[in-house]
Amino acid sequence: MIERGSSSLALRQHERGRAVRLPLHIAERRLLLVGLDVLAVNVALLLVLAIRAHEVPNFGPLTSHPGWFVVLTGIWLVVAHALDAYESRAAGRLEAAIPAAARAGLLASILYLLVPRLTPPLPTSRIALASFPVLVTLALLLERWLFAWALPRPAYERQTLIIGAGWAGRTAAQALLGEDDGGYSVVGFVDDDPRKADTTIPIWDEERKPPLLSEGSPTTLPVLGNRQQVQELIAKHRISTVILAITGEVDSDLLQILADCVEQGVELLPMSIIFEQLTGRVPVERIGERWYAAIPIHPKVTGTFWGLTKRMMDIVLATAGLSCLLPLLPLIALAIVLDSPGSIFYLQERVGKGGDIFQALKFRSMVPGAEQGSAMWAQEHDPRVTRVGRILRTTHLDEFPQFLNVLKGEMSIVGPRPERPEFVDRLAAQIPIYRLRHTVKPGMGGWGLIRQGYAGSAEDALIRLQYDLYYIKHQSLWLDLLIILKTIMHAVTLKGR
Repeated sequence: MIERGSSSLALRQHERGRAVRLPLHIAERRLLLVGLDVLAVNVALLLVLAIRAHEVPNFGPLTSHPGWFVVLTGIWLVVAHALDAYESRAAGRLEAAIPAAARAGLLASILYLLVPRLTPPLPTSRIALASFPVLVTLALLLERWLFAWALPRPAYERQTLIIGAGWAGRTAAQALLGEDDGGYSVVGFVDDDPRKADTTIPIWDEERKPPLLSEGSPTTLPVLGNRQQVQELIAKHRISTVILAITGEVDSDLLQILADCVEQGVELLPMSIIFEQLTGRVPVERIGERWYAAIPIHPKVTGTFWGLTKRMMDIVLATAGLSCLLPLLPLIALAIVLDSPGSIFYLQERVGKGGDIFQALKFRSMVPGAEQGSAMWAQEHDPRVTRVGRILRTTHLDEFPQFLNVLKGEMSIVGPRPERPEFVDRLAAQIPIYRLRHTVKPGMGGWGLIRQGYAGSAEDALIRLQYDLYYIKHQSLWLDLLIILKTIMHAVTLKGR
């Protein structure tokens, strides 16, 4: 294992040495890709308009009908984010970028054709009508191919050094290397422990090793030296980023070394920050003296303006959701009763904001008496779920009655999924900071739900907590809209539990 990891690392370093270096942050690459995608879809629209008018392509429509292009850009950005076209893997690897761009391009162009008045008139010919989705998709595929060709991974990777080879350092390495295309290449660790000098550190435990790693991704990393050799290592390996991954205090000597790194233009990041950026989670295991990394110290959590904005959005969306539910209610109720005897609705105690208990309303999706008096985790392919219940769950329709909970102020449209009191007591005993997720109202859709799915065990609940704390720390209108979009896509693509 050590030899394979070391040889792979050496090969990648050799390839990077020959490549033109343009180290970019993830956000910079994503922004560049967004700009190129917007250019591609708008050029495709110009070509389609020119072909329909039997003219040479020109910028006339862009100046005479700018709204056509603004609408197309807006639809593309919404669909692309909903379909994960800008996730790190889709943004950096051609084999993932091609299908992601094709799906998003096809859906965005079809939705664009369905918009009346704000878009060009529909042609009468079927061939002309189909030319727009085809050209948009082809333009995106060509642009993504050119992007991958002009900016291959060795060109934009940031050479990274991790200070600290303990648990925090390994966790940082797992985040950096476990993400399929995070854009960081870890050359090794720095650690003052003489027992670790000139050794190699396994990145993953065998039972927790990701099933799929990038080709050539190392499974071990060397300890290259101690703090006194940081400057030498930065120069030798052309380091762009230094990750601080220690759980103790930073003494004056180490602080000076870190200040020298920043003075040289090297990016300095705490482990918790890079972990959040790459995984969308907050590291809560063994945080030690860095307890504040897991605490959602954020003015939006208690801010009046954000609270009012979120409440207004909840009322509008809950009202719209109930309006959509009413026509379906008789059909859903009849299907539930015919499939399994029992009630149509199901009330269940859940823990809300501040630890308050409320009754969450759902369509019944399990057989009566499914738990037999004791709280049980819902499992994948749970035999207690009825045939109609499985359909309701995969489409998230079983959650629609919770729009009433939202109107009552017990829940929000977006937030951590509410958990049952029995599970909360059990998990809070194992994870002391578990109750921090009750800082905000629970939600019908959440960051953990779209990133992980439903928790079916205590281990899943720990990962869910990491996602929940990330949402609480970074909540914003854009993040809420992104979660809503992805939740809708989960329902449309039948990815519910």
